[in-house]
Amino acid sequence: MFWTRFKSVLVFVPLMVVMIIIGGVPFQVFMAAVLLVAAREYWHMFAIMGFRPSLFVILGGVLLLIAQRILLGFQYADLVLAGIYFLVALQSLISYERGVSNAILNFALHLSVILYLGWVGSYFFSIRNLGDGTSGRWWTLIAIAIVWLVDLGAYTLGKLWGKHKMCPRLSPKKSWEGYAGGILFGMLAGILLSLILQKALPDFSLWQGTVLGFTLGVLTPVGDLFISVLKRTAGVKDTGNLIPGHGGVLDRIDSWIWAVSISYYLIQAF
Repeated sequence: MFWTRFKSVLVFVPLMVVMIIIGGVPFQVFMAAVLLVAAREYWHMFAIMGFRPSLFVILGGVLLLIAQRILLGFQYADLVLAGIYFLVALQSLISYERGVSNAILNFALHLSVILYLGWVGSYFFSIRNLGDGTSGRWWTLIAIAIVWLVDLGAYTLGKLWGKHKMCPRLSPKKSWEGYAGGILFGMLAGILLSLILQKALPDFSLWQGTVLGFTLGVLTPVGDLFISVLKRTAGVKDTGNLIPGHGGVLDRIDSWIWAVSISYYLIQAF
């Protein structure tokens, strides 16, 4: 898993970093496209499992939440979410009347993708916009850098000393020793970045870097494991093949989504 992610760094991450640095409309268009492609991959895994939620509803709902976050931030978010819930419920009623017997299941599947990639995924825009985008550039890069180093730590220590399986059924290669290594590397990454970026982020202290690295080390592996559940259930190795030999977009951003959303609220607390 780590080497797959490492090789994808050479393909996907440089473009991601450039777009984060540029910011503005180019970043918004790029990130919206990434989330929409990920939503399509999510839908495709449902299709492999024999479920048929509407791709149009999924992409429309994700795009609506992306537009709401870009244009309005969190303002009127409750109204937009309630509206999406109502429209998806209405679509399910119409589908059932047209003979779709599992319409209520499709209702749940629609919402799962829309909320995961449309709502949680849109924290990419929220964190990038912190400080009117000035400090947001650095915070976004910090979150992604820490996650990558968490992966590195988990792989390295797991390879060297991993004996106790963490999720033997879901991910047999993951160990508790590797998990501890990821947390350690996350903390070290947070500390190192807080020292390196003193000029760019003077308020980013040593203890904040430690807390941020520790928290991301503890929680972001869940994002990877969650997508692994979907892939195992669908019986596929990767979520897609957009990046040849390295899987799909969702494979690349599964931990990043958790990282930017968690980081956003930690930064607010700081």
